[in-house]
Amino acid sequence: MSALPGSPEGTAVTGLDSSPVDVDSLAEVPPLPERARLEARDIIARYPVARSALLPMLHLVQSYQGYVTPEGVALCAEELGLTKAEIGAVATFYTMYKRRPTGRHLVSVCTNTLCAVLGGQRIMDALSADLGVHHDETAVDGSITLEHAECLAACDYAPVVTVDYEFYDQQDVESARELVAALRRGEKPLPTRGAPLTDFRGVSRQLAGFSQHPDAAAAAAAVDAPGDYGPTLRGLRLAEERGQSAPPMQGPEPEPADTGEPPETVRPSGTTGETPAQEAADARVAAADNPAEEAGAAGSHPDAPEPSGRALADQDDGTETPAGAEPGTGDQSPATPPPAGEGSGGPSRTIQGRAPKRRR
Repeated sequence: MSALPGSPEGTAVTGLDSSPVDVDSLAEVPPLPERARLEARDIIARYPVARSALLPMLHLVQSYQGYVTPEGVALCAEELGLTKAEIGAVATFYTMYKRRPTGRHLVSVCTNTLCAVLGGQRIMDALSADLGVHHDETAVDGSITLEHAECLAACDYAPVVTVDYEFYDQQDVESARELVAALRRGEKPLPTRGAPLTDFRGVSRQLAGFSQHPDAAAAAAAVDAPGDYGPTLRGLRLAEERGQSAPPMQGPEPEPADTGEPPETVRPSGTTGETPAQEAADARVAAADNPAEEAGAAGSHPDAPEPSGRALADQDDGTETPAGAEPGTGDQSPATPPPAGEGSGGPSRTIQGRAPKRRR
């Protein structure tokens, strides 16, 4: 697959770029060396599922060629066993993966709310005019690719500009212009905080999981680079000066086991002259949270009087009326009216016995 920007096959398969081929820039896009394939396999070995390695592999491609080329898409597809369309779908989704050749440095200007209010859009407009480019375009000399960023997650340092994702804080139009002019001269001004500046391909290698520094000492120096963290650390420094500190955190107290009983009923004291059941019942009444619970606890108390109209089960001798003696119940037949003409002295009613069972 061609590595040329704007190649018909690259556009059709990946959608990476549809701009005309710039012949003068072809020499700036080196082919991927065999080392890149070996490093891609090293990345894949870090993950239990091979396709999880795609994002750092795309950064790796950018570290060699300056953007995600059709050749880089093909390499990722071959090593991961995916289609070029699947690789292109990911590469075109994330803005950190560039679709056209980038400059030596990527300059991002935050134009989101707080930075915009404090001058971020003015910075973007000024740099755009100086470089003769708009968003996501590269200066003619290949030094700078300019883009606006929705948020750089540094609102306490607004307005913010990043170069190759390193922070240059609290910028204004003039300081940003001086920064870009220095970059175009080949200089690398120290970021406000973070590691010393390298270039876009170097930071892409870092994002792929490989060191962009020549040796361990240089990598350690980059990690320990001094920086101005004033706005973020201002509160901490004021607290130190005033001898203030946050109260120690206390963990939650363990909750007692839920036994379904108030704590006072778990171990009766035996000093009240009542039985354990009575003492527990007294505690239930005392621990009731509302009238309904109190009424329920009082009703189940051993000393509670029996409700009127109801006899205790062990005092009940059974029904007073034998089965079949009451009319209109069970299989009993309805009572027959007294014969006509009989006065009060005659039998008032006769009750028939059970009707014979029907044969099935």
